[in-house]
Amino acid sequence: MSNPLDAEYPKLLLLALAVVTIGALFVAMSTSTASFSSYNSAWDGASKLQSEASATGADSKIVRKTAMYDDANPNGTVAVVLSPDTPYRPAERADVKEFVQNGGTLIVAEDFGPHSNPLLRSLGAKTRVDGQLVRDERYNYRSPAMPVARNVGNRSLTRGVERLTLNYGTVVRPHNATVLANTSEYAYLDANRNGNLDADETLATHPVAATERIGDGRVIIVSDPSLFVNAMLDRSGNRAFVRQIFEGHSTVLLDYSHANELPPLALAVLTLRTSPLLQIVVGACGIGMLALWVRRPELPRRLAEFRRNDVADSTPRVGEREMVAYVEKRHPEWDSERVERVVESLREKR
Repeated sequence: MSNPLDAEYPKLLLLALAVVTIGALFVAMSTSTASFSSYNSAWDGASKLQSEASATGADSKIVRKTAMYDDANPNGTVAVVLSPDTPYRPAERADVKEFVQNGGTLIVAEDFGPHSNPLLRSLGAKTRVDGQLVRDERYNYRSPAMPVARNVGNRSLTRGVERLTLNYGTVVRPHNATVLANTSEYAYLDANRNGNLDADETLATHPVAATERIGDGRVIIVSDPSLFVNAMLDRSGNRAFVRQIFEGHSTVLLDYSHANELPPLALAVLTLRTSPLLQIVVGACGIGMLALWVRRPELPRRLAEFRRNDVADSTPRVGEREMVAYVEKRHPEWDSERVERVVESLREKR
């Protein structure tokens, strides 16, 4: 005897495959593999920054257009720019500058990218990112390319922070700005990146974080955006530094207006949030689908009724005389009374 489940097995397998496929598509459309991305939960992503903002009582928002700076309260907002992939246009730089001058705090974290120094220049900041790899053979985490900055100033932005840990970063040139953290005296700039201390490279202390006042606000320059990624937040001092900067702010803006990659589903959600017209259209479609779902028991009945009427209307009409002739031809042995009864029955069924 065959098992009734055998016939259902292919259907269950197909259903499971469909669920897995839809789940994989959802994950692919809602996550990113880009470094520093807020939608990347891997070691090089920055998905934990939103959790760090929540830990300080702040709301985090993803910025896709610099016009969102206009909607923020500068005095209670800190914005984060992590190694932008494309340059800020003049109008966009003006949005960011107005935010800072009106009291906002802006973090610019960069190592070797070409777009952060022009942004700093447009804001009126004097500090620049050097762009040469910094190494420390003595004070580091697992590798000289991951130097530990042990000289941290006792300031409000670094209160409770004893050190910062970099990952293949550079240094800053402060130009009279306030230095927040320095490497040890055993650090050097590996200009040719050969991994060795050459004769023309000297050991010295180098600043890796600084801050400047711009109008009523301030800019914090960090020489390594990797300090803010998921894996590096667990390194010595980094999480405490991030939380100390976020502390006292009600909003954290994560500026991805110049990031190349955002997952499609996240981009769709962000677009929906910033477009009132699109919200109306999507809402109307949702209400329409809900109405159809509520009335779904009526649909099959109406379709069946329409089909019956359509079939009835398309059936050729046969007269009583033709029906009598047809029955008499099929059953010549029947008398006229019986033929009439059969014809009457056929007419009622029709």
